[in-house]
Amino acid sequence: HRFQALQETGRGLVLQDLGDPRVHEPINVTSRHPDPAIRLIGNFAATPFQLDGRLYASVESFWQSLKCRLPVERDAVAALPGSEAKKASSSIPSLEFVFFRDEPVPVGSFEHWQLMRLACTAKFEQNETARAALVATWPHPLEHRTRIDSVTIPGAVLARIWTDLRQRFRSTLESGAGPAR
Repeated sequence: HRFQALQETGRGLVLQDLGDPRVHEPINVTSRHPDPAIRLIGNFAATPFQLDGRLYASVESFWQSLKCRLPVERDAVAALPGSEAKKASSSIPSLEFVFFRDEPVPVGSFEHWQLMRLACTAKFEQNETARAALVATWPHPLEHRTRIDSVTIPGAVLARIWTDLRQRFRSTLESGAGPAR
């Protein structure tokens, strides 16, 4: 615990308990985190979810499948585990746009980031274990720091998505409404 001196009364010192400083230590959510619960929050975790009638093996599978033009290719990448999906899409040349719901979305744009939010929301709404792992990280700040930050979805943006979702699910639980959907 940390303490702060509030005042001197002439007879002693008044200390205020500032709590455990470890509470403010950020959690770096990555697929290599030593805690399996933290890895479950990340995009590479095997946390299948459905979105628009398509099954995705992970959020990473969703993200990488966006690069595919043909529905059959998109379905194939969507079904792969996260690391395999990333590897499968690595041969696709860099794109200026991805297509979602038949609409072009500029790569790296706010609209592109909202697709990540959509996938993360679907994952945590449909996977109780992943949702519980996310909520359990409170009150720690979340971050996503990797060796090389993504240009299309920077770590700070991804961490903000997780933090926003965590707050949403916590608020729902605190209100007694049950799991957030």
